[in-house]
Amino acid sequence: MMKQTIRVASGQGFWGDLLDAPVRQVKGGQIDYLMLDYLAEVTMSIMQKQRARDANAGYARDFVSLMREILPDCVEKKIRVTSNAGGVNPKGCAEAVRDAARDLGLSGKLKIGIVTGDDIMPRLDEFLRRGIEFRNMDTGELLATVRDKVQSANVYIGATALVEALDKGADVVVTGRATDTGLTLAPLMHEFGWRNDDWNLLAAGTIAGHIIECGAQASGGNCLYKWNEIPDLTDVGFPIVEAQSDGSFIVTKHENTGGCVSLQTVKEQLVYEMGDPFNYITPDCVADFTSINVEDAGENRVRVFGIKGKEATDFYKVSISYSAGYKAVGTLVYSYPDAFEKAKAADKILRGRLERLGLKFDLIHTEFVGANALHGHLAGEPPANLPEVQLRVGVRGQDRKAVERFTKEIAPLILTGPPGVTGFAGGRPKVEEIVAFFPALIPKTEIETSIEILEV
Repeated sequence: MMKQTIRVASGQGFWGDLLDAPVRQVKGGQIDYLMLDYLAEVTMSIMQKQRARDANAGYARDFVSLMREILPDCVEKKIRVTSNAGGVNPKGCAEAVRDAARDLGLSGKLKIGIVTGDDIMPRLDEFLRRGIEFRNMDTGELLATVRDKVQSANVYIGATALVEALDKGADVVVTGRATDTGLTLAPLMHEFGWRNDDWNLLAAGTIAGHIIECGAQASGGNCLYKWNEIPDLTDVGFPIVEAQSDGSFIVTKHENTGGCVSLQTVKEQLVYEMGDPFNYITPDCVADFTSINVEDAGENRVRVFGIKGKEATDFYKVSISYSAGYKAVGTLVYSYPDAFEKAKAADKILRGRLERLGLKFDLIHTEFVGANALHGHLAGEPPANLPEVQLRVGVRGQDRKAVERFTKEIAPLILTGPPGVTGFAGGRPKVEEIVAFFPALIPKTEIETSIEILEV
């Protein structure tokens, strides 16, 4: 019998979010699904490097330790989990979860679904030979110009493959680069039997996923409107979607938790990374954000309804990352009096020394934190009596040795520059590799996902 209401809880908005948030979602009240979003564009390249060093790595290890903590409750309460924690090694991630479940004595009580097919790194050269250009969606640049620097290439797969895993009985679904929204949409499609061409319903599920994909950003965190009146962010409750089969849903959170769910928090999250409001494109559908209706439905309850959708496109978006040189950032703090003038003088001295050494960079960027770091020239002239200003200088370039030499030119300013300086306690700046994002498209006909079910 089909459920009338499905409660999908957000437990994580990014890799590194509050560690206890998913635990509190599971223990704090009734939910049917827990969705956990781990992946950002740069995360894939980090995981690819990890796997290059260790074939068993390449996924979010935090997910495994989390599952070890919550699986007994999930099994008891019949809570199913959808997550893209698999990174570039979904099978390794799923196997680690299976081993943890066995250690917990859950053998025979759990199935883990593995969704693969998003990682196209091994097929890039084949695609290029066959004439698939991979043109940068922002610049028009062809992938061939940076092919030798590519570190990862992953298709944003949609909800359909996750639905198949749920249909096959998976209690935990582990994917690679699935869309954030698909982690919420898939449970609704599975439970309500929504078809792949129910465009309005798919758009509704997509927007539900968009609202909770960033965790507490929809329940009071990072909220601009009356931010100082939002209660108890120390104990902030993460958002939950209570979805109906007709596509309407309530955004809420567990009782007795901090933060708030209001028209304002939901609206602010809706416009986050929205792009074209008429055409919010996902692999599953195209959602029309101008059709969204929101209304107050009580304390910490916002109803969302009336959403319209359009047919999905014939393409998947591909997240490609490539090495784009090196960078380093150094800081010093100058104190009153004349803090801003001292910081500006130190910047001029540093730039002069870099030029004298003949060092070449793609960019040298200076910020004066406390004076104009956030707003640049729009900040205007700061007051003359600033108590302190942090000089922050960053360089970017293709020559690692030049960037390394820059890191050795910050400390000498302490004794060879303006007075009243401190703040070098962090030591010499580190040279970091720059990972650039290359978004492209690929025909959906070129991609085939596969589902594997692991029995615990």
